[in-house]
Amino acid sequence: MSDDLFDNDLFGDDPAGGPEADRPAHPSSQSAAAATTVDPAAPLAERMRPARLDEMVGQDHLVGADAALRRAIESGQTPSMILWGPPGCGKTTLARLVAEAGAQRLVTLSAVLAGVKDVRAVVDAAKTRRRNGVGTLLFIDEIHRFNKGQQDALLPHIEDGTLTFVGATTENPSFALNSALLSRARVYRMESVGEAAIEDLIGRALADAERGLGGRGLSLADEERRRLAGAADGDARRALNWLETASDLASDGVITGEALRAVMGAQSLAMDRQGDAFYDQISALHKSVRGSDPDGALYWLVRMLDAGCDPDYLGRRLLRMAYEDIGLGAVGLGQRVLAAWQTMERLGRPEGDLALVQAALELAGAPKSNSTYAALGQARAAIAETGSPEVPLHLRNAPTELMRQEGFGAGYRYDHDEPDGVARGQTYLPEPLLDRRFYTPKRAGTERVLAERLDALRGDGRDDGSGDVGV
Repeated sequence: MSDDLFDNDLFGDDPAGGPEADRPAHPSSQSAAAATTVDPAAPLAERMRPARLDEMVGQDHLVGADAALRRAIESGQTPSMILWGPPGCGKTTLARLVAEAGAQRLVTLSAVLAGVKDVRAVVDAAKTRRRNGVGTLLFIDEIHRFNKGQQDALLPHIEDGTLTFVGATTENPSFALNSALLSRARVYRMESVGEAAIEDLIGRALADAERGLGGRGLSLADEERRRLAGAADGDARRALNWLETASDLASDGVITGEALRAVMGAQSLAMDRQGDAFYDQISALHKSVRGSDPDGALYWLVRMLDAGCDPDYLGRRLLRMAYEDIGLGAVGLGQRVLAAWQTMERLGRPEGDLALVQAALELAGAPKSNSTYAALGQARAAIAETGSPEVPLHLRNAPTELMRQEGFGAGYRYDHDEPDGVARGQTYLPEPLLDRRFYTPKRAGTERVLAERLDALRGDGRDDGSGDVGV
């Protein structure tokens, strides 16, 4: 395993964990050392990385003065944990501070590059340190990229105390991590850093002469500071990276709005195409349509389009909504959504955006009916419950004399020969399901016509419970 997999700031450069390297320093002295040993060539975001808990921004629920996790960190008794949160919220920083507070050797692996062999090497070194009275904190970034076997390799060593484990992930641990690992580590949800906190961080970076840009006498107008903090979209690291680049474009010590806009370019909105933000936003779009809110539907659709979401995916989701949530409430709308999707495929972006926007607005404004969706679920539930009862004899086809002799088709009434084209009283379900109704029409939009016709045919005045909401 290469030495660059280790972070050896705390106890020297001996990855094997020899006695001299593993002599614990007092936590407070380590924090002070971290604050004074800043590499001036490091990026601004790295130089401004918090050296103590009080410098962390945006995570008061975890490291605020009265937070339980902070008390555990300060006591040096932190459990193994999963830090779940978006990029730039401080997951790596918090892991470092946990290691310092516990006077532990911090070892860092990236799940993108490391494997079981690397984990075993870390464990072997941790056992050596443990014999010398020094603990090991193993920090694995992007832990969700470890497969089941790699995650399982950690379990016995977390259980027996060989190492304290801290994993960082942007993905929902419930889906991305094994239940066995989750049962051995506490999950802490970290939040996007708020705009006010990022503004404060920008101010500290401009004022700090030792770690930040304070020695250069730079200024940034309050309005531009707010714009930078907002565009960072909750990512403190992104804000500092932009600030550092813009500082090189400063004119007479002033970081102008033009310099910031040149650096930021097209704002990178938060939308990991396979992560939580992606699914959260498509969920918001779907719920806006279902809730008949065209403004919400428009906002989420445009936000996802402009963040780089595949228009083909959005077209598929809109078409699904047409049949799941509008359905028979607006017959024909599904075909118009399909046409809008095909228009987007032919025109591309940005010209085709209008087609998807129009479809989303019509979906949101249309009468809603989930009767088709509900009927599908009811039918499947009945099939699962009753298995495969036989087709009633009167509904069976009888192309041969033998089949007719066996009673196939006997008593069947041809509906077109009956008054109103309906053989009243004839049944069409297997015997165990004769009293079941799967489809309950809504009384809104075009489906009202179906509801009224079925009421007349059934003639039982049964209330479908949907109410009369009009068109």
